[in-house]
Amino acid sequence: MKRLGVLTGGGDCPGLNPVIRAVVRKAYQEGYEVIGFKNGWKGIIEGDVMPLDLRSVSGILPKGGTILGTSRTNPYKQEGAVQKVKDNFKKFGLEALIAIGGEDTLGVANRLVKEGLKAVGVPKTIDNDLSDTDYTFGFDTAINIVMECIDRLHTTAESHNRIMVVEVMGRHAGWIAMYAGIAGGADVILIPEIPIKIDEVCAIIKKRHDHGKNFSIVAVAEGAKLDDGEVLQTEKLDDFGHCRLGGIGQHLGELIEKKTGFETRVTVLGHIQRGGSPTAFDRVLGSRFGIKAVELVKQGKFGYMVSLQGNKIVEVPIEKAVGTLKTVDKEFYDMAKTFFG
Repeated sequence: MKRLGVLTGGGDCPGLNPVIRAVVRKAYQEGYEVIGFKNGWKGIIEGDVMPLDLRSVSGILPKGGTILGTSRTNPYKQEGAVQKVKDNFKKFGLEALIAIGGEDTLGVANRLVKEGLKAVGVPKTIDNDLSDTDYTFGFDTAINIVMECIDRLHTTAESHNRIMVVEVMGRHAGWIAMYAGIAGGADVILIPEIPIKIDEVCAIIKKRHDHGKNFSIVAVAEGAKLDDGEVLQTEKLDDFGHCRLGGIGQHLGELIEKKTGFETRVTVLGHIQRGGSPTAFDRVLGSRFGIKAVELVKQGKFGYMVSLQGNKIVEVPIEKAVGTLKTVDKEFYDMAKTFFG
């Protein structure tokens, strides 16, 4: 029986397990057996595997996270690791590898394909910032969680006449802040694509107070920056060169309170946004992605990634998908500004 490998890399998000389940079920129908590599690229470097059969994926559909585990390991940053990947690819007799991940994970897969390995990609990023796919699974779950949190903050903000700053995920793209902010009725939405003009933010808040609205909700993406170019972050980098962002919410809250005189509180949602059970949309999308990935393997379309375009699942070159990030355009942001204040 031919064998497929599967791994999940990067940050976890709801919908990974539905993809794994769909890959296994479709693979067995097509005459493949499946093994999973634990903890992303780390697992294939170390040869750390687990068998994936129909029994092992039973019941995982509603579970968040990934039964395979994940990491941000980059084999191109470790001496000899790429050769270990190639050696283990042969050792385990893989027909192909299905890599589930975002820009970094798929970038590694793309490089390996160019070096002769057979791999296809499944896009995963909670930020929804991968190009050439309308949505990625996990995003819908995240925006619904953030929306519910904003809904809850409305009641306490109004009760105490406070400004509430909500910091949400979004390193370089503000899709979560935009969708959840609009859906949750945020009074100001701040994203990485548009530098923050603190005086304009405070003017909106003051205008609301002048019109009898003694509270405001400000949704800000973690990667948003002030118009002087300041971005708050730690200096420690992961294997893909990313620093840990965070702190813009607290800094923004302090500035707002100082400039307006209104009591301000900050809520950082953090990992709450990507934990828990996936929504129906993400379960279905992940399932469709998993099935299509196996079909790409069967068709020999290596170096391609599955993609949602409209309501169809199609394939696009991985190289094209990871070339540039999909960011919020000015037209969409201008539409959202209709609801500011």
